[in-house]
Amino acid sequence: MTASDNGFARRAVSFWLLAVAALVFATVLVGGATRLTESGLSIVEWKPVTGAVPPLSEPQWQAEFDKYKTIPQWRELNRNMTLAEFKVIYLWEWAHRLLGRLIGAAFLLPFLFFLWRGWIAPGERARLWGIFALGALQGAVGWWMVASGLSGRVSVSQYRLAFHLTLACVIYAALIWTARRMLRMETTLAATRQQWTAIALVVLVLVQIYLGALVAGLDAGLTYNTWPPIDGGFIPAPERLWFETPWWRNLFENALTVQFNHRMMAYLLVLVALWHLIDVARTPGRREALSGAMAVFGTILSQALVGVLTLLQQVPLSLALVHQGMAVLVLTAAVLHAERLLPRREKSALSAQLAAQGRSS
Repeated sequence: MTASDNGFARRAVSFWLLAVAALVFATVLVGGATRLTESGLSIVEWKPVTGAVPPLSEPQWQAEFDKYKTIPQWRELNRNMTLAEFKVIYLWEWAHRLLGRLIGAAFLLPFLFFLWRGWIAPGERARLWGIFALGALQGAVGWWMVASGLSGRVSVSQYRLAFHLTLACVIYAALIWTARRMLRMETTLAATRQQWTAIALVVLVLVQIYLGALVAGLDAGLTYNTWPPIDGGFIPAPERLWFETPWWRNLFENALTVQFNHRMMAYLLVLVALWHLIDVARTPGRREALSGAMAVFGTILSQALVGVLTLLQQVPLSLALVHQGMAVLVLTAAVLHAERLLPRREKSALSAQLAAQGRSS
């Protein structure tokens, strides 16, 4: 394979990964709309293959509606729902699951093709198989989440919802990181401190996404709709934050504590991103790194402002979806910036393999 063929192979694999990442992004947004419209429990069965086809006749629609009527959400919240209204929430959930199936096919089929063509070196295959395994796990986690709301409660478990969303974001980050890593051949060095703070920002963003999912799962954004005070002060009274026993349950089940933690993490993210930006700006000759640090800080600050507006407006659908989409954009900026700062100790395994073939020919 020539050098030009080598470059084409790297770009093809990288663009494929970016396309799959875009599908994951779309799925996260549709998943957010599914939750906000309370559509997630409308399909009470997990049929990975046959479930790809929605009801096509009125009797089929009625049969699905009758299944929905067996769960607590219908009995306690939606007893007056019409079949036409059920179709709307059903199609939201169906679209979300269909996108999940599409992601699986969009990853696996091109992956097998690239393996057949020899465009993915052995060292990179394990990483990509790992991403595929996470995707398969995500499908099972999705049903595990839905199953939590089919008996004994009217919504899904906030624990499982938070895990489901965070895992999706981890998969998205892995796709973006790998795609960028395969395209970048040069070594971009940074101070060790800047590398670690860039990685810390990625971790903090993922933690914040998890906390945001807990807020969503508890509908905590519909309460304490003031800012900057929350429950009458910048820091609520301890007895209001820690009344659940054992104490750790407050971190996941107390709406006030969950929203307070989400706010505090937002403040921490803004401060760490600002400190990192100043640190990079004071380092001479770091123009590329500076642009990345500015992008991270700018997206985090914008996301914080959108979050405040969403809270003050009591979580309208449009703003809530913008807030969720912005979270993924923040993660994108943080991942790309961290990957740029980490040095490549050697060229990719594929490039080394192709170079060796070229020398021997």
